[in-house]
Amino acid sequence: MKFIAALFLSISLAAAVSAGNPTLDIQLKDIDGKKTSLKAHKGKVMLVVNVASKCGLTPQYKQLQAVHDKFAKKGFTVLGFPCNQFGKQEPGTALEIKKFCADNYSVTFPLHSKIEVNGDDAHPLYKKLKKESGGSDKISWNFEKFLLDGDGKVIKRFSPRVKPDAPEVVAAIESALKK
Repeated sequence: MKFIAALFLSISLAAAVSAGNPTLDIQLKDIDGKKTSLKAHKGKVMLVVNVASKCGLTPQYKQLQAVHDKFAKKGFTVLGFPCNQFGKQEPGTALEIKKFCADNYSVTFPLHSKIEVNGDDAHPLYKKLKKESGGSDKISWNFEKFLLDGDGKVIKRFSPRVKPDAPEVVAAIESALKK
């Protein structure tokens, strides 16, 4: 009986922590493998993007960096999450990814460790973003974008084919920065 009570208490506590776990608290690792979370960007408008180095959409890194540069001083950041789930288009190590981004696109926005965005092994951040966006429960391809407010709440979701500097993305960023 004690075992059942302890198990029930454990499950209840886990559910409570999970239910109250804001997006900002979800544990992440940066591209160098250091523990972090979105709390490092609390108060900033964030564009979260699953990225890949060998994709037809890889040139979006250029626009991501440009948008990051344009709005960084106003409280905005792009956050890149390498993912190898789509056509195995991000096969590199963290060091290779970091070097590729710096050498080819002069990326200065934060990059994170490689994650999965779909399936049973999807990172908790992406599980939460997909659920909160009210859209599909699947990421369709590399370079899908989620615009978050300073508290980590999803404002808008953009498909991979929508470029980071498209008028609708820029308008959504500007609107979020005004709030």
